Amino acid sequence: MITVHHLENSRSQRVLWLLEELGLDYTVQRYARDPATMLAPRALRAVHPLGKSPVIEADGRVVAETDAIVEFLTARADGALVPPPATPERDRYTYFLHYAEGSAMPPLLLKLVFSQLAPRSPALLRPLVRTIATRVTGGFVDPELRRHAAYWEAELAERTYFCGDAFTAADIMMSFPLEAFAARGTGAGPRVSEWLACLHARPAYGRALERGGPYAYA
Repeated sequence: MITVHHLENSRSQRVLWLLEELGLDYTVQRYARDPATMLAPRALRAVHPLGKSPVIEADGRVVAETDAIVEFLTARADGALVPPPATPERDRYTYFLHYAEGSAMPPLLLKLVFSQLAPRSPALLRPLVRTIATRVTGGFVDPELRRHAAYWEAELAERTYFCGDAFTAADIMMSFPLEAFAARGTGAGPRVSEWLACLHARPAYGRALERGGPYAYA
């Protein structure tokens, strides 16, 4: 049995969704964020030293990092949702599997961090912190997000999914940054909006929401 250590409103929602798409049996151990800090609870450190989610346990092994979990689970399902080797689709799959966390998420995380700096600062420093945060966000973070958003639109203008005409696990990986961008970014473009609507309509996506509980980006 596979156990998913699932943190609310987090990237681990993708793991639940992937498991539903693959038809693998699993159990869910839910964790709530600290309401003051919005950080993961210390209990997760008993599973993995970094105390992050997602983490899964299977066959006595602990696997962390979403893209590593995706590779582990798709291999367990005999390569389901992975394009055939030595094809252009497989090359795109490998790229987007790692791009989702390696390039797409950092500017979104920066936007979230800078949006929280002023509200969490001492009252006397708040105006200065807000000014700095606004300049960094407007001068660097938002332009970087717009660059990524234009890239997503161009990629999806040429194909139904990120790897081609077939839905793959790379689309599951890409879902979280694009959902987060649609919620916190500068507005999703028409192709990204269509792609997200298509993903959200998949039955396995709905089943994953039922197993994982409330999810802010659905």
